Amino acid sequence: MSELRTLRNYINGEFVDAADGRTLDVVDPTTGEVYATSPLSGAADVDAAMAAAAAAFPVWRDSTPSTRQKLLLKIADAVEARADEIVDAEVRNTGKPRGLTLSEEIGPMVDQLRFFAGAARLLEGKAAGEYMDGLTSIVRREPVGVCAQVAPWNYPMMMAVWKFAPAIAAGNAVVLKPSDTTPASTVLLAEIIGGVLKELELPAGVFNVICGDRETGRLMVEHRTPAMASITGSVRAGMQVAESAAKDVKRVHLELGGKAPVVVFEDADIDEAVEGIAMAGYFNAGQDCTAATRVLVHESIHDAFVEALAKAAADTKTGGVDDEDVLYGPLNNANQLQQVAGFIERLPAHAKVEAGGHRVGDKGYFWAATVVSGLQQDDEIIQNEVFGPVITVQKFTDEDQAVGYANGVEYALASSVWTKDHARAMRMSRRLDFGCVWINTHIPLVAEMPHGGFKKSGYGKDLSSYGFEDYTRIKHVMTAI
Repeated sequence: MSELRTLRNYINGEFVDAADGRTLDVVDPTTGEVYATSPLSGAADVDAAMAAAAAAFPVWRDSTPSTRQKLLLKIADAVEARADEIVDAEVRNTGKPRGLTLSEEIGPMVDQLRFFAGAARLLEGKAAGEYMDGLTSIVRREPVGVCAQVAPWNYPMMMAVWKFAPAIAAGNAVVLKPSDTTPASTVLLAEIIGGVLKELELPAGVFNVICGDRETGRLMVEHRTPAMASITGSVRAGMQVAESAAKDVKRVHLELGGKAPVVVFEDADIDEAVEGIAMAGYFNAGQDCTAATRVLVHESIHDAFVEALAKAAADTKTGGVDDEDVLYGPLNNANQLQQVAGFIERLPAHAKVEAGGHRVGDKGYFWAATVVSGLQQDDEIIQNEVFGPVITVQKFTDEDQAVGYANGVEYALASSVWTKDHARAMRMSRRLDFGCVWINTHIPLVAEMPHGGFKKSGYGKDLSSYGFEDYTRIKHVMTAI
């Protein structure tokens, strides 16, 4: 057995162990075996990281937008230059296919870093104006302060970028915690970012990474120093963060779960819809809050659609990081494998497994691409997020029923409509109660457009100028003239 890697916290420009020496095992999801240890950070570590960020913040707050832009552009260049190394860390984190991780994640990450580098130059308030005789008003847009950020395990390195890039662009200092199951790529990003900060002679405490578990995250959110807490994670985790942050009225940014409806009307091209939905449902093993995993199909094409989707599922391969023709790797961890299996084991009698429905192999956390039909609106698997490669199918009779089924869950992150009828697509985009509506596609994201939901999917936006503004505050300045 190869020697275990030792991952460490990154605080104020230095790699350090947890103050009390505690560690967590980090497991390779393709094998189920421990390959590294990471710090189990406690109160002392959180204090140290917050102190570093707080010390760096006044300097970074007062830096020019061009300085912030230069930092993010150099980080983007460094990520691009070390892409293979970063991908190696990420596939060990997650078990994702290496080729897809390189092509589908590194490019968007670099693009998002460069987008927020540009946004840094657009941080401005309202122009001066007189709204009362003898008085001039100015609106300043300022950074909020130190940001406590928690990233998830489904896209560890990309979600880290979604967190720190807008925060740093706006002039904030960051303490970022990766998931306890996927710390490797975030620790490597810390090394890269730390090197750029040092090269530009900027405060090391602008960016800090501490590893740990749920308790570590709670300590971060409840700490007195941060002005804002930002988390991408489960609804339960988001509710806990909001409750903790309420104790001292911190600003909160939550991107939580999803249960995306995919509404397929009778005029849709079945082959095109099935191809797009299978890709958007099974990519990353369905471990995506926007995944196309809850399909609603018009009754007139239901049977043909299910048959075609089941065939697509059977043709979809899971496997190791370097296996050929693999769309997705394993589920992230043993608990997630148990969760997905539990949904299938508890299916009601009226449900039918059309494809998959089982674990693949006896090593690692692989699950077959699955299709389940015959479901009803109040079934557990319709109402709750599976977060695995499982696509459910329901039938509907008309547009009103489709809208009722689509909106009839507690999540409201993303959705899609498949139809050739432009007017119907526009009606559906208005009626669907979700933060994103795709038409005749599902899952593309661009840096310029906002990502975020309603209801139990959280509040606040990632990406775009809206996501950037979330990391700022507004100040009114009035002067007598």
